[in-house]
Amino acid sequence: MPRGVYNSVTDIRRRIFTAIAEMAYSDDTDYARRIEEIPYEILPGTKATYRNSIFLERAIIGERLRLGMGLPIREHSEYGKISDGIEESTIAKKYYDDPLINIIKFACNACPEKKIFVTNACQGCLSHQCTEVCPRDAIHIVNGRSLVDQEKCIKCGRCMDACPYNAITKIERPCAASCGMDAITSDEEGKAVINYDKCVSCGQCLVNCPFGAIVDKGQIFQTIYAMKEGHEVIAAIAPAFVGQFGPKVTPDKVKSALKQLGFADVVEVAIGADLCTIEEAEDFLNKVPEKQPFMATSCCPAWSVMAKKNFPQFAPYISMALTPMVLTGRLIKKDKPNAKVVFIGPCAAKKLEASRRSIRSDIDFVLTFEEVMGMFNAKKIDLANIAESDPLTEGSNTGRGFAVSGGVAKAVKDLINKQHPEIDVKVQAAEGLKNCKSMLMMAKAGRLNGYLLEGMACPGGCVAGAGTLQPITKSSALIKKYANENTRILADDSDYGHRLEEVSEH
Repeated sequence: MPRGVYNSVTDIRRRIFTAIAEMAYSDDTDYARRIEEIPYEILPGTKATYRNSIFLERAIIGERLRLGMGLPIREHSEYGKISDGIEESTIAKKYYDDPLINIIKFACNACPEKKIFVTNACQGCLSHQCTEVCPRDAIHIVNGRSLVDQEKCIKCGRCMDACPYNAITKIERPCAASCGMDAITSDEEGKAVINYDKCVSCGQCLVNCPFGAIVDKGQIFQTIYAMKEGHEVIAAIAPAFVGQFGPKVTPDKVKSALKQLGFADVVEVAIGADLCTIEEAEDFLNKVPEKQPFMATSCCPAWSVMAKKNFPQFAPYISMALTPMVLTGRLIKKDKPNAKVVFIGPCAAKKLEASRRSIRSDIDFVLTFEEVMGMFNAKKIDLANIAESDPLTEGSNTGRGFAVSGGVAKAVKDLINKQHPEIDVKVQAAEGLKNCKSMLMMAKAGRLNGYLLEGMACPGGCVAGAGTLQPITKSSALIKKYANENTRILADDSDYGHRLEEVSEH
């Protein structure tokens, strides 16, 4: 589904995040009672708004609340309250328990899997081009109209292309169509099922399910709880944040608004992107092509996990550089060891990355832009009219460009070109996991030797992550504009380059 279209699914998500934030900010600490009341506050009355039953709607709200608190989905064959286990989540430190991405089965529409069929637009033409091009004899003329034999059909789409009336169409479960890992199938009831051995938590299924049945776990409550306990909580905000909270909300206003939420300070993750650029440039110069045929960037966790799952022989060729999120978190904690760091970004996969045992000490919480918008709503912050804070100036322009497809490779290439103008860095970038797989197939065939490969799991780059709020093309344009406004141009203009060795140990 296109990002930036406010629809009923978006509305439900936003209201859930707002309700959780309100509960966390409130002085009422009877959380077990409060969470049971929220479905009735979000959906009052007796008439259903979105589905056939108000009871079903409230049950779905209840599951979304549990997941938003980091709790597991309930087993609905047994009695259970929404609040069951809530004491495990009303704390200032909680990591995501597997699985991160969840399907609420009774919210799933049991959409059909991929199917090609003939619509009423079929005119029963004399040429019958659809039958002529079908390689499996799966289309026949019945009562003057085309009919697809689903048992023979291989979904190649040739009939669709051949039909002069565009009367043949393909329907596919949206969550499965958006999954670049082919990780979503159906159970015996036709409900969606995630194969977690394949899933890389990119989150594209979350935003492509038109029934809002797929949900990831959240840490809004725990972040606010940490603030209320008196911890110094610092926001590390990803480069993709530009324009996410509205056209009139400048980066400096976002910084002010985050401080009103209770954050002690706001740091650009573009700083970590600069350190990552420096390290990846050094890696490329030292290893390609003498020690390895090509090198792949490491910034997108969903991309790197996919590459290691599907092409394990290439695992050594993925840069060992830590991601900008981790490098920024480490910088903050080196200076403020007792602070809690909250990564605010566009990405569901960052939640999974932060839960790894090797990274837990660097990043305490991960929130998406959409989850933070729920916090702004809970505090009734007028983003457009808020007073601007001190500007964010520490990240370089190329570091800020990490948010769009091609930005990571450009940052590395530009730095190498500056320091070693005699070296021609060949770059290949892919966005969307299916395209990333194709790129790695080209590498397997030896067609990308000597290249720097950039993979982004989301089509368009980080600006298309599951936690973004705005149209992708609009966001990309705003980020590119923002990435040309700073006096720091390349990664080596960073004030933190000398600290790379201090924070880059694995």
